[in-house]
Amino acid sequence: MGCAQGKCCLPRHPRRGSSAAVGGGDHGGATLGRAAVPGAGLVLEYAALAVAGLYPESPARESQDAHLVTTRFAGDPNLHLFAVFDGHGAAGAACAGFARDALPRLLLASPSLAGAGATDFAAAFREAMLGANAEMHAAPGVDDSMSGTTAVAALVAGGALHVANVGDSRAVAGVWRAGRVVAEDLSWDQTPFRADERARVKACGARVMSVEQVEGMRDPEAEGWAPDEGDPPRVWARDGLYPGTAFTRSLGDLAAKAVGVVAEPEVKSVEITPSHLFFVVASDGVFEFLSSQEVVDRVATYQDPRDACSAIAAESYKLWLEHENRTDDITIIIVHIRDMENSGPAGSDKADYDSVRASIAVHTIQSEIPVFVQSEAIHMNRSAATGMQSLSSGSPTERSLSCVAPSPTHPLLVHGRISDASKPVQSEQRAASQPVQTWHQMDGGTELEWSIQQSIPPASC
Repeated sequence: MGCAQGKCCLPRHPRRGSSAAVGGGDHGGATLGRAAVPGAGLVLEYAALAVAGLYPESPARESQDAHLVTTRFAGDPNLHLFAVFDGHGAAGAACAGFARDALPRLLLASPSLAGAGATDFAAAFREAMLGANAEMHAAPGVDDSMSGTTAVAALVAGGALHVANVGDSRAVAGVWRAGRVVAEDLSWDQTPFRADERARVKACGARVMSVEQVEGMRDPEAEGWAPDEGDPPRVWARDGLYPGTAFTRSLGDLAAKAVGVVAEPEVKSVEITPSHLFFVVASDGVFEFLSSQEVVDRVATYQDPRDACSAIAAESYKLWLEHENRTDDITIIIVHIRDMENSGPAGSDKADYDSVRASIAVHTIQSEIPVFVQSEAIHMNRSAATGMQSLSSGSPTERSLSCVAPSPTHPLLVHGRISDASKPVQSEQRAASQPVQTWHQMDGGTELEWSIQQSIPPASC
């Protein structure tokens, strides 16, 4: 969901009789890669798929999503980065592409990641995302005055997973608990539906209303918005009909910064345990009509992550056309977490994973529907775990923000451990050699402890 002037302001009229979806052979165009995490005894098997949205009134419109997969991040075999960016506004594609290119460079340059002291991943993500935001504001080739992008990034660091989020794209893990796979959100959508985010932007001078409230069709003071009614609460300047964003944090969106739409990420860190089977990073093109649990259920029914990507994209595409006369851009990355010692998922010695897949009912995907994939997209290479390409270095351009966002306090999540056996969680020392990266991109229980890290800056406007 984007700005009022962008993709999300189109009327939500059902397209009756349509059953179009993304599907077909060859894994629906999804690509496969593998990367070892030797410090934790794990192997990551991942797939990614990007599907351009269907906009009947703008058939030549380019996808505004971007994503990246960077294995051996900073030359470290225990660091692997996965990220999705969902652009919005007239320059949304440029903003998403800019953020995709800037984030790994700035994360690599962060003193909190590259310094001599202990690594602070939450601080490194904060520095990198704020830096990317500042650079985007200053970039002469990117007009982000009324355009921007979400960003959700997941960094595997040995036996830990660190997720940073700005906006309403999402990351979720599939965790084995009490005989089933349960969705555990790794990020929280930052929208005016959240009372804490709504209060924060109001404190920065924003009005929060739906389009119908702005147009006088509904009580402007009412706050009973329904997530599925198609007219979400948006952020507006007190004296104007802008920016109209349906999110409360983003990269770019310069005009929205004065009313509290900031680039401060929320960061969550979790220990990867034998209960963690996989995680998903995806744009809201997936999560607009599918819940985190529904997505996790679908992933769990497929052994090959490429097939899961294709099935979820197909279901998302179909649901968009059942509710509207167009679809959003859809981007999804699925990462299976497997033990090095066996071919099954991590913790599969504790459970019959095939029976897990068989026990979950999913919607039928019509295989005869064609695949909608951008022909110019650069797909990930199957030699993803071994090929390497250097990244240019650089430093962020500093720029002051008119409002600094506090992250809300979330409860510490405590779950159960399936057994006393656990995997190593300490990553090996990062290699001291020159940072080298593998870079792939497409334009366009009973007691499991989860630790949460969040950057909490002072609340000021």
